[in-house]
Amino acid sequence: MSTYSVTFIPQNKSVRVEADTSLLEAALRAGITINNLCGGDGICGRCKMIVNQGKVTGRVSAKLTRDEIRRGFVLACQTPVEDNLVVEIPEETWAKEKVVAAADAARFRDLTEGWEYEKDLEPAPLVTKVYLEIEEPDLANNMADHQRVDDAIRKALKYRSMQMGLKIIKNLPEILRINDYRITATVGLRRDIAEVMNIEGGNTAESNFMAVVDMGTTTIVAHLLNTNTMETIDARACFNSQGIYGREVTRRMITAEQKGVEELQRLLVEDINSLIDQLADANNIKLKDITAVVCSGNTAMGHFLLGLCTKNIRRNPYVATTVSPPPLRAAEVGLNINPRGLLYSLPAISGWVGSDITAGILSTRMNEREELSLLLDIGTNGEIVIGNKEWLVSASASAGPALEGASVDCGMRAEAGAVEKIHVENGAIKYQTIDNKRPKGICGSGIIDAVAVLLEQGYINRSGVFVEEEKPRVEIVDGLKRYIIADGRETGTGHPVYISESDIENVITAKAAIFAAMKILLRRLDLSFEDIQRFCIAGAFGSYINIDHAVGIGLIPDLERKRFEFAGNTSIKGAKIVAFYKEALYKIEKIREDTTYYDLMGANDYVEEFQKAMFLPHTDIEIFHRSVSLA
Repeated sequence: MSTYSVTFIPQNKSVRVEADTSLLEAALRAGITINNLCGGDGICGRCKMIVNQGKVTGRVSAKLTRDEIRRGFVLACQTPVEDNLVVEIPEETWAKEKVVAAADAARFRDLTEGWEYEKDLEPAPLVTKVYLEIEEPDLANNMADHQRVDDAIRKALKYRSMQMGLKIIKNLPEILRINDYRITATVGLRRDIAEVMNIEGGNTAESNFMAVVDMGTTTIVAHLLNTNTMETIDARACFNSQGIYGREVTRRMITAEQKGVEELQRLLVEDINSLIDQLADANNIKLKDITAVVCSGNTAMGHFLLGLCTKNIRRNPYVATTVSPPPLRAAEVGLNINPRGLLYSLPAISGWVGSDITAGILSTRMNEREELSLLLDIGTNGEIVIGNKEWLVSASASAGPALEGASVDCGMRAEAGAVEKIHVENGAIKYQTIDNKRPKGICGSGIIDAVAVLLEQGYINRSGVFVEEEKPRVEIVDGLKRYIIADGRETGTGHPVYISESDIENVITAKAAIFAAMKILLRRLDLSFEDIQRFCIAGAFGSYINIDHAVGIGLIPDLERKRFEFAGNTSIKGAKIVAFYKEALYKIEKIREDTTYYDLMGANDYVEEFQKAMFLPHTDIEIFHRSVSLA
């Protein structure tokens, strides 16, 4: 088959691909992240590129204007490579592979902040390096080398059940005698059995590190931990490269069925390896001294990491391959740490409630408290847990990606230039962007603010429709009304940043799915929102939500504000707890066993509750009696 060269600018990256490979796929192979949402179906129109040299054919998309077509724009996902090409990627198309350690990754640099486990658990990392000075054998004590080392490790670490591989046993005689019986043992916990992973000569116990990874659908966050000092050394984050196959995890599962799960696994593993490489390089740490990786995320992401089949997760009766994988050799999935290092995938609850939620339960300790708590993780798949130390019940709702900035015309990830806050000041609607850069789009927190403020100021009615009378900065384009947040003169792209009626409809649909799920779950438990004493909002996205605005649009209930708690990135926080306290590994497994999953697909009244929530804030306005006055 013929192959062609494709060069992308301004990245100045080239790749050679087979004929008929899409431009979107070529960009992926060149290591370029594209800000697309639909996974290559030609629906979102966000993979626009300009062909500067070479000829292309392909369908003319309605997502391109006549002027764009004249200037050489194409939709990358709909354009096959049939010639040597030079292709320009506009700034709004290029997601940039830059590290975004600022907000999400750095939030929990201070490990002990708000951490209660250190009060009642003994520090005991999942992987430990221990220096041993072993008594040399003589005629009075001629115990075998293996048993001599085994006994010394047991005494030092108080493990009962241990195993040691044949390769290590073979090398013991030489290592012991060359180093005068002064050695360092690396020991990792494999559930109930401790494995002697390595024996080194001399004292290397101070060089022991772990990586903790939150495998988010949109963003992957990695933290580097020092197991000896129990500190977070550094943090990095990147956009999930799987995004080229769609922002929603369901679309990626479809891609895994079509292309094979290996492709989704490769992208995820490459992202994690890249973050670990950056962390190691920035801190002068050798990869061989990183002895474990602890990962959490939704169940599908956990399957992608291990290369497991996901097709049954999205088909009735929605069965995962595993929700509690055992510790594995990290090298088995391609992670570049110590060759004998371990990979710990935290346990999930079901196919649609992942290990990020068990980690959230662990870190908020809602499973140990008398009071009734609700944990809400707002995302494409809204996940909910209600309970206390007596019981826990979970559910999930397919909310769609609108609240994360997707399926919104000007939506974008939370990066520099994203409108993150909108408020009213002296009667005028104002905005604030991340890093105070010129606006390029609007991220999740800004979208919630926008809908709430437009409702409060009388721009839209409770159905999310713009009112008939003229209002400042409202325009009609192709028969659709939209509010201009920042016009082309203000923005960093020359294009306006706005929110349209269709955007607002997508936001209402997303918030209605989440609110209805909470209502149904409470109803099944014979409870109401007023019974919830502690309402925990998880995720870095949740940390930036304006509570009054979230209540104002009906995303969350109208409770006393003191009941709300921003729990932050509970996924990575819970994973850290497990990394540092081996007892927490058993605690999180018990959380999995004790948490009941309620499938909303079987709820006959879910549609009714969903329809009630398709208003701002809700059809039943009385349940939002504390909220600000609504227009």
